Amino acid sequence: MSDDGTGVECRVVEVLDRLGVPYELQPIDPAFADTAAYCERYGVPLDRAANTLIVAAKKEPRRYAACVVLATTRLDVNRAVRRLLDASRVSFASADETRALTGMLLGGVTVFALPTDLPIYVDDKVLVHDWVILGSGSRSSKVRVSPEVLTRLPGARVAPLSV
Repeated sequence: MSDDGTGVECRVVEVLDRLGVPYELQPIDPAFADTAAYCERYGVPLDRAANTLIVAAKKEPRRYAACVVLATTRLDVNRAVRRLLDASRVSFASADETRALTGMLLGGVTVFALPTDLPIYVDDKVLVHDWVILGSGSRSSKVRVSPEVLTRLPGARVAPLSV
């Protein structure tokens, strides 16, 4: 992966094209890639931004999952995610773990170019909107797409994940 994330971004576009859904890849200033800064700078309501968070079971061998939640909600790692991962303790993966696992930097992590064996859990609240903004794999763009696309991802599971 290149340091600017363009390799991952190209894979994301390939996945979205294969899924056959309309989307818009929006170039952004990387300084505004973090959700709150992005929403403020580009006038996007916070409840339309969906974050992809990588979580890890704490017990060795560590198992990981990607969780997609709206920026206005909090991921319920202690109950919902722990139950889905069938783990006694779960935490957020570190920035280094996230990059090693996904090839993506925080602020650009997306579900559209993840390792195929990584479980994907989508909070049911994400699906209530007609469009959401997701990471593109890099900090230099975002993807505007119908959240319905998340249900087309192989192995994705919709469940109540937020509190």
